[in-house]
Amino acid sequence: MPGFVLLARERADGVADMRIGYTVTKKIGNAVVRNRMKRRLRALARDVLPEIGLPGCDHVLIGRSGGIERDFAQLRADLVKALQKLSR
Repeated sequence: MPGFVLLARERADGVADMRIGYTVTKKIGNAVVRNRMKRRLRALARDVLPEIGLPGCDHVLIGRSGGIERDFAQLRADLVKALQKLSR
């Protein structure tokens, strides 16, 4: 199971800019754990979205409990796979 869920919604404003949002619920852990997860999600977005993100879309990454322990390379591969699936 991936360490996050990706949601993407196309905006109808005609602007090709990509926007990104992050959310991690309290079920994941205390504030230290949630902030660590958000930092990992931000790093993923900086790394992957400029290359294969969907232009003109809002992207939301929702952190899940497996994301803290999961290897960063595996998280990156999961995000690339999810974006490729959405682009079809």
